[in-house]
Amino acid sequence: MRAQAHTLEAIAAGIVVLASVVFALQVTAVTPLSASTASQHIENQQQASAAGVLDAARENGALDTAVRYWDDTNGTLHGTSGGGYTTDTEVNRTTLGRMLLDTFEARGVAFNVYFTYTTDTGSIVRTRFIYRGEPSDNAATAATTVALYDDDPLYAADGAPTNTTVNESTSYDALIPRQSSNGLYNVVRVEVVVWRM
Repeated sequence: MRAQAHTLEAIAAGIVVLASVVFALQVTAVTPLSASTASQHIENQQQASAAGVLDAARENGALDTAVRYWDDTNGTLHGTSGGGYTTDTEVNRTTLGRMLLDTFEARGVAFNVYFTYTTDTGSIVRTRFIYRGEPSDNAATAATTVALYDDDPLYAADGAPTNTTVNESTSYDALIPRQSSNGLYNVVRVEVVVWRM
């Protein structure tokens, strides 16, 4: 009699454990986009790659060129209209854009580039420079800063410096306004956001 009671007890415990496992599996949805250690590792790799591109762009001058890639006559970024940002088809206009394409496109990784700066009223503004779509929830970010000085030249569409400085420009403040009056024009945070397509 005692052996039968232990057997029934063991069967009942097994049913409870099995029911708990089935319930837990039905409640939790595991999808390919679920957060995991592997996806965190991929985000870290993408962030490191973006930071590497920014470092290389600083070294070869592509970062400065991107921040001052301005058509003073039309008051826009080169190749855009109405002060707009560079779109998917125009990304390779700048060296920074080409560097990002070379690094990420073949790996199926999308990217956006933003400029963030402080206005003379103290408000912080974030402007699109390269925009290739809305980032996913698993996007990674890398950023660096660029100091703009009054006598820094604007850059032509071919990447060559022009004779017009940011301070002499009649329209550059449509992209990045003056923030200081002591020779430092403004400080711009260049942010690259990357995510898997």
